[in-house]
Amino acid sequence: MSDESKSVVGSLAHVGITAKYNFLNYFRARRFYVMLAIIVIITGLLTTLVGYYRPPSFVGGDALGFYGAGWGSFASFVVVLSAAFFGGDAISGEFQNRTGYFLVPNPIRRSAIYVGKWLAALAASTIILGVFALAMLANGLFYFPGSIPWEFVESFAFAWVYLVAAMSLAFAFSSLFKSSSISILMSVILLLFVFNVIDTVASLVAGIEPWFSITYAAGIISDVLNVPYPAHKVVTSLGAGRRFTLAQFHATIPEGLLILGVYFVVMAVLGLVLFERKEFTS
Repeated sequence: MSDESKSVVGSLAHVGITAKYNFLNYFRARRFYVMLAIIVIITGLLTTLVGYYRPPSFVGGDALGFYGAGWGSFASFVVVLSAAFFGGDAISGEFQNRTGYFLVPNPIRRSAIYVGKWLAALAASTIILGVFALAMLANGLFYFPGSIPWEFVESFAFAWVYLVAAMSLAFAFSSLFKSSSISILMSVILLLFVFNVIDTVASLVAGIEPWFSITYAAGIISDVLNVPYPAHKVVTSLGAGRRFTLAQFHATIPEGLLILGVYFVVMAVLGLVLFERKEFTS
């Protein structure tokens, strides 16, 4: 075996070891159980409110409408929190807690550390997303026994792709800042508020399709639960004589997946480059 081949095998082994121990660390930390508690609270409130009030948007139609009202409304929120909780301080924590002073000098590439941590964070977040999906399935099967729409399966797959892209974005901020709280906060603010404001201003005010926004692409998670799938551009006329128009855009499925894929690649590379160049100085 050549030296180059040995180097690749060694790096892969380091990725696996890093991923394994970081994944186990999530179960020793409180954040994993905090995220589980958040999922329990969300699903518990939904179960209680839907069971008591029986809102038509949930149980007044078919199974697809139920999943659209429940899963479609909260899946993106769960993705954002998971990415921020598990990825927001994955790298910055090494600087803030100074654990990187002991980790980096070891004969292991920074890229192996980065990829291992990313895989561990993605695995932990996938479990959280899966628990939420199972909870929604349990509720849906209670009201609509034996009915699991294929669109829900697609929506779950799209939510996972969004998780992959959002995790890369969170890791990029984690590599940029040395403070865990700042990197987590920036990830949450951007994914929950800033991008959504950009989407609204670009489409409703400027009439421009926000194809550059990750949250616009993530709209396919809820849009796929609508039959028929929403039109790419919906124009609403307002005012006397309907002189004012507002445009609302919906990403097509291929477009949404492409945008999320680009975010994953660009942010993953950017985060790795920032991590490679950052010095561990006191």
